[in-house]
Amino acid sequence: MSRIIRTGNTPAKQRNAHMRSCAEVLRLLALRPALASGTFDDEARDMVAFLVFSLFGIEKTIETSARAWDDRNYWKKAEKLRADWRWAPQTADRIKELMVTERWKDIPPLLIELIPRFQAITVAQHMRDADWWVGAYRALLREADNPVDAR
Repeated sequence: MSRIIRTGNTPAKQRNAHMRSCAEVLRLLALRPALASGTFDDEARDMVAFLVFSLFGIEKTIETSARAWDDRNYWKKAEKLRADWRWAPQTADRIKELMVTERWKDIPPLLIELIPRFQAITVAQHMRDADWWVGAYRALLREADNPVDAR
């Protein structure tokens, strides 16, 4: 019997999609000079919330990959993977907390901290438009009110 190669929606492909989404949103947010002063319009709030959800998505793919390594008894490799990507959920939690408490002036420094994480991703053409993030801020607030359904 030959080996089955799974070419479907792997955690690595999902992680790359989330990374690209984050890179695109960060670049679009960088084009908004009003954000430097902490002034976020409705679309910018949705974009930042979408960024938070994408960072949480990265965390899910890392955990899926790490569990696969754990199942093969490569626990050191699994722990290294988790440690290398720990920044994603931590940053998402910090941004989410700032958004829920409406401390908008504290968000731009966190966004600037994220830029080096996504510099390797080349965005020649923006593939995502407003349909991807419309309503994300409302969903984030709803999730914050209902923590049982979170993540």
